[in-house]
Amino acid sequence: MSGTILIVDDDPDFRLQERIQLEAVGFTVLEAETESEARRIFQERTPDLAIVDLMLENMDDGFMLCHFIKRKFPSVPVIMVSAVTSETGIGFDASTDEERSWIKADAFLSKPLRFEQMFREIKRLLADE
Repeated sequence: MSGTILIVDDDPDFRLQERIQLEAVGFTVLEAETESEARRIFQERTPDLAIVDLMLENMDDGFMLCHFIKRKFPSVPVIMVSAVTSETGIGFDASTDEERSWIKADAFLSKPLRFEQMFREIKRLLADE
């Protein structure tokens, strides 16, 4: 596969792990640690897909970034990732149309996640384009 994927996560270990695996299967990877850094990247270069952590600097930054992406770049698929379920025990996902309408993500994956899960979603979302 090929294309450009933006990973937005404040965890440098997560970004590194995903970068290594995504580059190994042929993707170009861009990284951002904050919502504002991700917005700057989008202004300079539009990635083919974005992987966005739910909680960045502020608790709602992931939501805000997803809304920005879908408003300005509606054709870019977004995968939201979060450890909120494992950290709080509260179930959270984007499996229904109603949930996706306010979450603004095309898929939701819980951390910790296996690369196979992520890669399956990436292939599905990029095939839909």
